[in-house]
Amino acid sequence: MVKDYRKKVGSKTGGIKLYAELKQDFINADIKIGRDKFYRFLRLNNLLVPKRKNYITTTNSNHMYKKYKNLVKDQVPTRPEQLWVSDITYIKTQYGHNYLAIVTDAYSKQIMGYKLDKHMRTSLCIDALAMAIKNREYPSERLIHHSDRGFQYCNPKYTQFAEKNNIVMSMTEQYDPYENAVAERINRTLKYEYGLKQTIKNTELAQKMTAQAVYIYNNLRTHFSLDLR
Repeated sequence: MVKDYRKKVGSKTGGIKLYAELKQDFINADIKIGRDKFYRFLRLNNLLVPKRKNYITTTNSNHMYKKYKNLVKDQVPTRPEQLWVSDITYIKTQYGHNYLAIVTDAYSKQIMGYKLDKHMRTSLCIDALAMAIKNREYPSERLIHHSDRGFQYCNPKYTQFAEKNNIVMSMTEQYDPYENAVAERINRTLKYEYGLKQTIKNTELAQKMTAQAVYIYNNLRTHFSLDLR
């Protein structure tokens, strides 16, 4: 059951989520097992999730573009499309690095837009944001876009595109990834749980795997912040 669930939803799904999601299956199969015993079972069968190593940053904030204030520090969103977080991560292929730009709704954890390509130019991020805007369900609500201070997000081409779509810009101020923790965490989840951490054959396959990972993340994965919904 554990292996089947991880194969479908994510190879690094932890014990708490596994127990919550499989509890009814245990009952149906007449398997009497509590949470502590379930953890012992995972440990004995080498099914615990290993600790992750450090990751590489893709942020280059050494530029002359305008840097925006952090408008969301210590704030928790209370509705969908109140706060979007954006970031870029790298994907390894046999022909070199690809780059994945993601726009996520901080309240619902839904990935609203994304784009993977062979470059990390500003157009990569604009394409991801354009998809997110197209997927909006509440276009009349006030929306803040939060990101790091990378040149792609500070580029006037990007900020003007966002502001023309009534989006307010916000950025990290201390060059600390924890200021953009939601976006960083989603990057790690997609890479470590859905196969994007491995070296992929080529860009075309990486794009297909990314689309599949986003579908699973948006439609099948449970989230602690949403009470495992």
